[in-house]
Amino acid sequence: MESFIYTSTPSRVIFGSGCLSQLASEIQRLKLSAPLLLTTPEQAEQADSLTELLSKSGVSAAGKFTKAKMHTPVPITEEALDYAQSSKADSVISIGGGSTIGLGKAISIRTNLPHICIPTTYAGSEMTPILGETTDGRKTTRSDPKILPGTVLYDVDLTLTLPAALSATSGVNAIAHAVEALYSQSTNPIINLLAIEGISSLADSLPDVVSDPTASTDIGRRAREKALYGAWLCGHCLGNVGMGLHHKLCHTLGGSFNLPHAETHTIVLPHALSYNAPALKKEVLVKIANALPESDGNAVIGLNVLLDKLQVKRGLKEFGMKEEDVDKAADIACQAQYPNPRPLEREKIKEVIRRCWAGEEARTDL
Repeated sequence: MESFIYTSTPSRVIFGSGCLSQLASEIQRLKLSAPLLLTTPEQAEQADSLTELLSKSGVSAAGKFTKAKMHTPVPITEEALDYAQSSKADSVISIGGGSTIGLGKAISIRTNLPHICIPTTYAGSEMTPILGETTDGRKTTRSDPKILPGTVLYDVDLTLTLPAALSATSGVNAIAHAVEALYSQSTNPIINLLAIEGISSLADSLPDVVSDPTASTDIGRRAREKALYGAWLCGHCLGNVGMGLHHKLCHTLGGSFNLPHAETHTIVLPHALSYNAPALKKEVLVKIANALPESDGNAVIGLNVLLDKLQVKRGLKEFGMKEEDVDKAADIACQAQYPNPRPLEREKIKEVIRRCWAGEEARTDL
């Protein structure tokens, strides 16, 4: 066995159906009393529900900020910081997906306010010390242990209203974290175990989630539980080892062309893996393939099959990206080399992006 380094993240995780009821006691355990509640405009009603839930247990929210936005624009963060200060908040609670959790991270790292996350998607941001922010159309990321939220509540019940299409793309987004963790320069045996379990759990459950998104059957209910469990594991992978080409491309495409986060990850994943495949150890590709049903021993085929089952959109052009943007995206993605199993070759990266734009199936011929 090769030597390795594994750093355990200090997050506290509370998992289970109905565990949102433990939020007030968690706030009190942390000796907090005035949390600022964060959501997107579309999820503002969840902030109202949290306010009511907390008040029944004697906790008064400092206020509600419901302007969280995709890719964490710095101007929105600055507005939220002003509100947090004026409301005298002593903590932040983010409920939602990556946009809201990103805003919570941005506030927390700037103020040292404790951050409690309540994910309602499978994005995984809640388990990472990574913050991506957008300024003037350019997305940058940074990593700091202080960015990691202190407590995460995974309540399966909160995912039952997640639409089938978003469940699918959010789940594949999570799978992407685990896939890249398996070939990360900083990977280790512990992360490998978590990554395979995470990929397998999501690949097995997502088709049933899409078939029965409200969990009206026992199969649907078990699928929702397994999907959230898998997303937690994949998020843990993202938070513990470095990522490569896939995440770089997604940050480039999302931040520069305002493309939706989960959908972009879903489209890019099989193409990024196909580019890296020639440089990967055979055992890595075998592990990924074995975790994907109907892969026939081929990891890229397994991902293509999964996306077909989930009936997701496969082309970035369907989300507004123009063909002339492909060149610019390749330039941005290749501005600097970064840790990745295969060196970046601009023309081949351009072709990867073109295939993502066009909605073609991934193939290993680059």
